[in-house]
Amino acid sequence: MDKKYNVALASFGMSGRVFHGPLLKVHKGFKVRKVLERTRNLSADLFPRAEIVRTYEDILHDGEIDLVVVNTPDRLHYEMTRQALEAGKHVVVEKPVTLRAREADELIQLAREKERILTVFQNRRWDGDFLTVKKILKEGWLGRLVEMESHFDRYRNYLREESWKDRENEGTGSIYNLGSHLVDQALVLFGMPEALFADLRVVRSGSKVNDYFDIRLFYPGLRVILKNSYLVMKPGPRFMVHGEEGSYLKYGIDPQEERLTAGVLPLEPGWSAEEKKNWGYLVSNGKLPYDGKYQSVPGNYMAFYDHLYKTLQGEEPLAVRPEESRDVIRLIELAIESNEKKKVVEIA
Repeated sequence: MDKKYNVALASFGMSGRVFHGPLLKVHKGFKVRKVLERTRNLSADLFPRAEIVRTYEDILHDGEIDLVVVNTPDRLHYEMTRQALEAGKHVVVEKPVTLRAREADELIQLAREKERILTVFQNRRWDGDFLTVKKILKEGWLGRLVEMESHFDRYRNYLREESWKDRENEGTGSIYNLGSHLVDQALVLFGMPEALFADLRVVRSGSKVNDYFDIRLFYPGLRVILKNSYLVMKPGPRFMVHGEEGSYLKYGIDPQEERLTAGVLPLEPGWSAEEKKNWGYLVSNGKLPYDGKYQSVPGNYMAFYDHLYKTLQGEEPLAVRPEESRDVIRLIELAIESNEKKKVVEIA
């Protein structure tokens, strides 16, 4: 890796501290040169040689910055990404790419005109449980699939007044936050559905944003159920996948976020491997019968930046195309419409 790309982080909140910062710190193809922090200097511990700036313009006007990571509140994604592309920067934007599909289309067109790379940090594509589901489906253990149910549940029966995610504002609520992950995973596996139905609710006392969703995606012969609630004290399976010849059930969530939050950097091979006790359960009566624990594929968030580096080098296409994340927000828009109308919405 001879070429290093200079990176600027547009914020250093949770996603900067837990995801982008540690991954970029370790990756040999990127160097974090600037971090935008309006009032604090939290990034100095992780990036002691990076310059902390107080305005976004300090990043946009720096000709040495190659890549901007727009990891700000969702309502700011469109404008800040547009400004970075206009300034000639490549851009990684946090999910959701924008709050409206038409805004995503505008950014996609602008990136083409500027001949810059635009991609979206859909890191849950590299969760170990999701990679394991992909592997099981590819190997055909379950036969013809009839149903998949995917949950991203939490227990937080209080509101965090300091967090923009719990404030009543455009683009807040779990449908945008966690829904962006589950919808993206469904699209990766099965593509666009024919129709959907969604039930969005407010379940926590005093909450002003949706903190529960139940989205049903309709495919020929297949139903995909995506669910989230902030009032699940005892979680059920993360994945339940059923087919004509078997089922796969997986409890627990990929350990990468927990380890990154604890300050563990992804330096050693196998750092993200899941303990055997947390492996999912597979039963199949296909050509090779199986009944027992099925080894989880190790997750690998670093793969996002590995693929991006190779794309910048002209060696491979983007791993997360912005058009795919545009389709995520399109389905979220349709889910909101379905909830308001209390009806199934056809997808043209």
